[in-house]
Amino acid sequence: MFTAHTRGDELRLNLALVTDEISGTMAEVDGQKVAGVASQLGRGRRVFVAGAGRSGLVLRMTAMRLMHLGMTVHVAGDTTTPSINSGDLLLVASGSGTTPGVVKSAETAQKVGAHVAAFTTNPDSPLAGFADSLVIIPAAQKSDHGSTISRQYSGSLFEQVLFLLTEAIFQSLWDNTDEPAEQLWLRHANLE
Repeated sequence: MFTAHTRGDELRLNLALVTDEISGTMAEVDGQKVAGVASQLGRGRRVFVAGAGRSGLVLRMTAMRLMHLGMTVHVAGDTTTPSINSGDLLLVASGSGTTPGVVKSAETAQKVGAHVAAFTTNPDSPLAGFADSLVIIPAAQKSDHGSTISRQYSGSLFEQVLFLLTEAIFQSLWDNTDEPAEQLWLRHANLE
């Protein structure tokens, strides 16, 4: 059980824990690999995103930002998502690199000649094997409860770093356009 009241000093300590873990992990991510994903995204092709659970939610946020840039973006599993084809890009994330639906999406994309950009903790995973561009996030996997890598629960560090990396990619892509924020905002959903 949890207590209904948490002291401010406990929250400050946990905020420091989270931010320290994120900073340490971000420092270990290969920036050239992340730049490679950004380059893949910047090539003007259709982009599909696929992930499960919280990683999938991060990629949905990424899809929204890429749409704001004017890219054609689809979320795997949505009812209006078309088939992926040769020359398209599939952006996937799975901490373990073994999430069945995500791995199957990468396999399908590869079979039809689409490019696969993947984020995972596991360079030896099936997902990594399908990736044309691979970013390793050196975080604990969600089932690694005894990890010395992170004190946070169940894959949180992977998902936090994934979010920040995809935001940095978006920011870099946007920086290379002449579009002001007001122009991107015109693409924002108005049926909310």
